[in-house]
Amino acid sequence: MKNDIHDTIAAISTPIGESGIGIVRISGQEALAVADKVFISKDGKKPSSLKTYTTHYGWIVRNKKVVDEVILTVMRAPKSYTREDVVEINCHGGIVALRASLDLVLESGCRLAQPGEFTKRAFLNGRIDLAQAEAVLDIIKAKTDSALRVGMNQLTGQLSLQLNRMRNKLLDLLSIIEANIDFPEEETIDFDFAGFARSLNAVNLELIAILDSSRHARVLREGVHTVICGKPNVGKSSLLNALLKHERSIVTPVAGTTRDIIEEIIDIKGIPIRIVDTAGILEPRDLVEKKAVERSKKAIEEADLIILLFDGSRRLSLEDRLLIKRIHKKTTIVVINKIDLSQKIEKEKIAGKFKNVISISAKKNKNINLLEDAIVELVYGGKVNSAEPMLTSNLRHIQEIRQAQKLIAEALDSLDNKLPLEFVAQGIKEALWHMDSLLGKEFAEDLLNKIFSQFCIGK
Repeated sequence: MKNDIHDTIAAISTPIGESGIGIVRISGQEALAVADKVFISKDGKKPSSLKTYTTHYGWIVRNKKVVDEVILTVMRAPKSYTREDVVEINCHGGIVALRASLDLVLESGCRLAQPGEFTKRAFLNGRIDLAQAEAVLDIIKAKTDSALRVGMNQLTGQLSLQLNRMRNKLLDLLSIIEANIDFPEEETIDFDFAGFARSLNAVNLELIAILDSSRHARVLREGVHTVICGKPNVGKSSLLNALLKHERSIVTPVAGTTRDIIEEIIDIKGIPIRIVDTAGILEPRDLVEKKAVERSKKAIEEADLIILLFDGSRRLSLEDRLLIKRIHKKTTIVVINKIDLSQKIEKEKIAGKFKNVISISAKKNKNINLLEDAIVELVYGGKVNSAEPMLTSNLRHIQEIRQAQKLIAEALDSLDNKLPLEFVAQGIKEALWHMDSLLGKEFAEDLLNKIFSQFCIGK
């Protein structure tokens, strides 16, 4: 059956597994009629007779046999998530009860929703714009409070409001310039080149500010790919455990205990750090160790940030020097571990090659906070105020804004160089197209399919 926007859809909207409650969501013109077929309330009322924003106790029933004891919620159009009639069935959270309720709903006139289709309908029905729709996914995937804040800023429309304000300003400027193109001899039209340029540049500066903010917001969304590397037995796994504040990696005095990469996400002052503990770079003794070393080298090549770990109780070895040579072009924090032991390492040979050198004891949990501070300083460069509003971390949005800003800058150059006004008008028109694409005023079906395919089925 071909999927249609007018179909009534249903899906499980909570994670699969054991929980207190699981939700089957229904949306569409027949949502209440379907609920009438499957739900019997304690007071005998049918869902189609119930008021909006009300909840009711009852049972899901198949052939007069109770499938589950539930709470049913009614949200009538247009004041619902999708701007359609929506019914949510709060079942017991086990997969058997949820699946049985969903199967009965599907048999009663619904089709299974596609990934993100509820949010897609919210967009198509005009409740939210495309930027806000994509923010829903950012909120779902947020790994830190800061990333959640960025997603909420976007969902509540802060980015959309700013873009729409700039869009209206560009439309006003375009109407002025096109009037001068169409009626150049009209004496009533006095074109103020300097004032026009100031207004256009104001939009340009706003776009630049959003792009500057988005670089940090994208870090909050995707995290910083960080790799702990060092020769065997310098304390890489101990450091990972210290940063995690619980034991994740096995720690033994035997070199080469870590035989594969281990990845975790750590929240360091609001920044998600995707941290990888690699196998020690050593001469492999067997095929397993060979594969581990290959993966470690690949992880180092792909890393945004390297934490290069040395054993402070030993002098620099050939392996240490080879590692320094391998990563000297990467963004690196050097960590000298085991300061609780007698120190033999030649710090001056390291300090001359790297700016960030920190001494810690992973085992004793000493100076770990200094390492965390150094990571934050490198990521933010000390220039980001955590209270600064960050409007988007979405790569598609950043690309559209970057293209719009580039076109506005070119239009300003055309003005400065006194090129025909047609060049300026064309730049503004193309910039508006990119802003409309971001907001979803202009879109292609394949773009929507790509965006919403990243959602879970029940959202």
